[in-house]
Amino acid sequence: MDYSELGRTGMKVSRLSFGASSLGGVFHAVDEKLAIAAVHTALDCGINYFDVAPAYGGTLSECMLGKALKGVSRSRYYLSTKVGKYTEPGSYGSDCLDYSRQRIRTSLDESAGRLGVEYFDLVHIHDIEYQGRRHTEWALGEGYETVCELKREGRIGGVSFGIYPLDLWKRILGTLEVDAGLVHNHYCLNDTSLLDLLPIASAGGIGVINGSPFASGLLTERGPADWHPAGPLERGVFREAARFCRAQGVSISQLALQFASSNPEIPTTLFSSANPDSVARNALWYETPCDHALVARVQEILQSVHHQQWDYI
Repeated sequence: MDYSELGRTGMKVSRLSFGASSLGGVFHAVDEKLAIAAVHTALDCGINYFDVAPAYGGTLSECMLGKALKGVSRSRYYLSTKVGKYTEPGSYGSDCLDYSRQRIRTSLDESAGRLGVEYFDLVHIHDIEYQGRRHTEWALGEGYETVCELKREGRIGGVSFGIYPLDLWKRILGTLEVDAGLVHNHYCLNDTSLLDLLPIASAGGIGVINGSPFASGLLTERGPADWHPAGPLERGVFREAARFCRAQGVSISQLALQFASSNPEIPTTLFSSANPDSVARNALWYETPCDHALVARVQEILQSVHHQQWDYI
């Protein structure tokens, strides 16, 4: 595994990192023993950055990750969680957005308890665009100020956001003092608009985390979960790309992972899996050079959904 500096955070993160949303059953039901084994496999593969959120499966993801990391030396991994978005157990939807000082502080205490830690290397302010952006200014005001307070108090190492819209990213990166940014679904086979943000982030010493290399399931053989906003015609385009890859003897997931993790300007690419075999396979794929000629042909198939902006709310 290779490692990169994550902006000015002082974190030297693995080029592949582990997103724990799958541990909360976000994509499909999970087996606890396999989920815990997936985390241990990630550690064995040299992955040292783990990201989670209380919203994933109504805290199930944090509970599962906490069980998996129990007894593992804190020196072996960096850890981030999120604040501001909360769901009921077993759900994925944006049931509650609360960026108040009191809720954020309580949330961090609750997350620390579930994960068995006292310190988070990063905290991402989560999904501030949801519910028609009714709470965006609240998040950018009281929410952001509270997370900055937690950093000054030494409770966390860095301030970050975990959101999707490009216009909000440009505003955040250009106007707020943040240490990192978890940008999802913007550097994958069908969307490379993250490239527009990299110069802004680099100028500010902001570490970029590339989330969702499989485009939230669109770039997989299984396909996305029912909650994904892509319509039947759009899903059909991705199935066509998957069939083409299969005919070339390569899975679309392999190509997607290799492409998303091969850009040297992006410090780390965050994938999610609750299956230890999949984790080991992803690490192996990362070590295999990307076939850029095949990438170009697949991107031609995906042209009609190139830079398609999904309504995740």
